[in-house]
Amino acid sequence: MYSSREVAVLKELLPELAAVHLPLRIRMADGSAFDFDEKPQVTLAILDPALLPELRHSSLDSLAEAYVEGRMDIEGPLLDAVDIARRLSAVMPDGEAMPHDSHPDTPNAHEREDDARAISYHYNLSNDFYKLWLDPEMVYSCAYFENGDENLAAAQLAKMRLLCRKLRLQAGERLLDVGCGWGGLVRLAAKEFGVEVLGITLSIEQLNLAWKRVKAEGLQHKVQLELMDYRDLPDDGRFDKVVSVGMFEHVGHANLPLYFRKLHDCVRPGGLVLNHGITAHFTDALLQTSQGGGNFISRHVFPQGEIPHLAVAISALSDAGLEVVDVESLRRHYARTLEFWSRNLEAKREKAASLVDAKSLRIWRLYLAGCAYGFQQGWVNLHQILATRPHADGHLELPWTRHDIYEYEAGQMSPKKKKPA
Repeated sequence: MYSSREVAVLKELLPELAAVHLPLRIRMADGSAFDFDEKPQVTLAILDPALLPELRHSSLDSLAEAYVEGRMDIEGPLLDAVDIARRLSAVMPDGEAMPHDSHPDTPNAHEREDDARAISYHYNLSNDFYKLWLDPEMVYSCAYFENGDENLAAAQLAKMRLLCRKLRLQAGERLLDVGCGWGGLVRLAAKEFGVEVLGITLSIEQLNLAWKRVKAEGLQHKVQLELMDYRDLPDDGRFDKVVSVGMFEHVGHANLPLYFRKLHDCVRPGGLVLNHGITAHFTDALLQTSQGGGNFISRHVFPQGEIPHLAVAISALSDAGLEVVDVESLRRHYARTLEFWSRNLEAKREKAASLVDAKSLRIWRLYLAGCAYGFQQGWVNLHQILATRPHADGHLELPWTRHDIYEYEAGQMSPKKKKPA
């Protein structure tokens, strides 16, 4: 039964909610329900009566926490639920309509053991779980939609080929992939561009599956995979090209100078470095670190995660001796990628429930839908930063323009042939 105080709180909130016509239904444990639109799309099922008074102070973080802890349930499309939760927080007297990012005075230390533990927490969950909602290559990073109507598998192949074209990979070159995941990029680069690749990761689950796929395709002579911390990479400039995808979010602001210095020292003079990662959006660029999606993500999804502003990343990269030659935002692409992931997981919830515990599934359902919404709204961004290690005399081994990156026939890696005038 609900106390008189809880009922009074709900009645007090009814006019405020009704005024904004949220397509929302709130259902009580006793079955009674309150609709705030003629056609509610989402139902918040209140399982803990003490949650009702807290709605006055609701934020995306607090509503997400209530869902994860089983104090309420969400019925209806998760992508719609995130938008409704944001609007609900906006109309509450003491609510917060955007995720709250904390900017600690002292950034996370990011010691080796801490980083390894954080990576294991996130990526060693279950390969079978990730297979449910990723593309067949299991590329766990932003896809690239050349026309906007591609399916996820095609868009992920397009992203990997875009990376290879930006790096101007040539047969026989040596490529380093820092944070190689399940090995989709290393295998494509070896097969289609003829390079020799070293991929490193801190996740044993990723490493084992990546090796299995490399061997299945007979690529052992071109691909090497190691369980390695980026801090242990050689400093002898042995690689022609270096790529890092979805990795520097785990580095931490305090270690960005070391991270980019390592990438600089790994690549030969004249070589290229491509960093693909999530960046923070601030009105004040002096705020240097962000947890990128509120306390919910840092607590439940990416422990130790810190997202730098683009300006901070470029500053650290430049200070390391690398010269930035191209920057591209893929924010819209990541929003669409996350929509695919969220819908894929929603479609396979029953199977997912057999692979992870109930709380983990709630976390991941909300994480994917919430991140899709965050990228749609521009709360976070994603940038590909292409840089080079210049020769001592300033010479660059690059074309005068970047036309070769984008002017190519569909399905072909070579530049598109010009039609005769």
